[in-house]
Amino acid sequence: MSTATHYPTTPELAAEVADQLNYNTDGLIPAIAQQNTADGKGGEILMMAWMNREAVVETLTNARVCYYSRSRQKLWRKGESSGQEQSLIDFRWDCDQDTVVMLVEQKGVACHTGRHNCFFNAVRDGKVQIIADVEISPDDLYG
Repeated sequence: MSTATHYPTTPELAAEVADQLNYNTDGLIPAIAQQNTADGKGGEILMMAWMNREAVVETLTNARVCYYSRSRQKLWRKGESSGQEQSLIDFRWDCDQDTVVMLVEQKGVACHTGRHNCFFNAVRDGKVQIIADVEISPDDLYG
């Protein structure tokens, strides 16, 4: 995997980017984490979470992905309790400025269920199936 070359950035530039984004009425924006690839085009979708302005600024200035936890109503630094951190490689946003995609280097698993990514449910052969095994017990991740 390549290493971050654009991040961290200055707090001023991070604030400028954060101010360009269109947040919902709760002050949040959907953020998709995608596994970085050697060609920088992105690979597997790992997860989707929410960011507020503060999480965007922190992510850009520290190059460690930070989200906003709606259930805890506070910033959530990915991996702070599990050790399964995400390092920022690239930060992108769409034409409507209402969704972000981050290319990341994922340390360990991305999903709190202990799977590599959060998208393990699928419709296959006319029924819902789980298509990915648990790689590490959630008890081992969170104690």
